[in-house]
Amino acid sequence: MLELQYFGANCIKLVTKTASLTVDDNLSDLGLKSVTKSEDIALFSSQQNSHASDARLAIDSPGEYEVSDISIQGIPARAHMGEPKTNGAIVYKIIADNMRIGVLGHIDPDLSDAQLESLGTVDVLIVPVGGHGYTLDPVGVLKLIKKIEPKLVIPTHYADKSVKYEVPQLELSEVLKELAMEPKDTVAKLKLKAADLSETTQLIILERQ
Repeated sequence: MLELQYFGANCIKLVTKTASLTVDDNLSDLGLKSVTKSEDIALFSSQQNSHASDARLAIDSPGEYEVSDISIQGIPARAHMGEPKTNGAIVYKIIADNMRIGVLGHIDPDLSDAQLESLGTVDVLIVPVGGHGYTLDPVGVLKLIKKIEPKLVIPTHYADKSVKYEVPQLELSEVLKELAMEPKDTVAKLKLKAADLSETTQLIILERQ
C-alpha cells in the first residue's frame, strides 16, 4: 500500500512499507516548515529548490535510481516559461507498490514524444495547477492529462493563504472549473493500492497537512 500526503506548494510525501520519499520540499522558503526527515529520499524537480540537506538521499538530476523498494527515473524537461531547447526541470517517474507515479514540477506543457515515451504509463499524476506564469495553468494541465492519460490526478501548487508564493496562484475551485473535473474525494491522507485505481481518469484532492 502506498500512502500520499500533501504539505503545500508542490510538496508531496509518498510512503511505502520500507521507504519514505518527499517531493519538492522547499517549504521553508514559503513560510512553512520543512517535512523532510533524515530517513527520507528527497526529490527535487528543479536544482534551484534543492534544500534537503537532512535527507539520506537527495535527487535533483536526471537519471535512474533504485532505493529500497522504489524505482525512480528523472527525465529532463523544459522549465515552465524556460528557454527553448533547454532542460531546466525534471519530470519523475516513480514505481512503488506496483503503481507508476508521475511527478510534474514547473514544466512546459509541451512534452516531446521521447519524454512521454520515457514517462510511459502513469497510474497517478501529481501536477501543479496554479498558473499565472509561474507553473502550469489549467490549459496546460488538461493538455498533459490528455497526453498521459493517468488513472488518478492529484493537483498541487494552488492558492493557499498559508503559503507565501512568489506569484499569486489560482484558487483550486477555479482550476477544477476550468478542468471540468469533479473530485472523487477530498482526504487528509490517501492510502492507495493498485486494485483501487479506476480505468477512467479521476481526481482526488489531498488536504494540506
